[in-house]
Amino acid sequence: MSLFKLIIVGAAVGYGINYLTKKGSNGRSVLDDIAENAPDWFDKAKQFAQDNISQAAERVQARN
Repeated sequence: MSLFKLIIVGAAVGYGINYLTKKGSNGRSVLDDIAENAPDWFDKAKQFAQDNISQAAERVQARN
């Protein structure tokens, strides 16, 4: 049973890699799109974290 699970997981990983790297009709892959948009997502996440930290600091100061 362990060998069967290993074969299934290996096939799923192989299919996933194939899907992420396969070029579409526009000549770009899903991985290309993710890599291109990653800096924007990082900036949004950073801003979200800063906003939440400032809100938490305000709540702590309001309690004291």
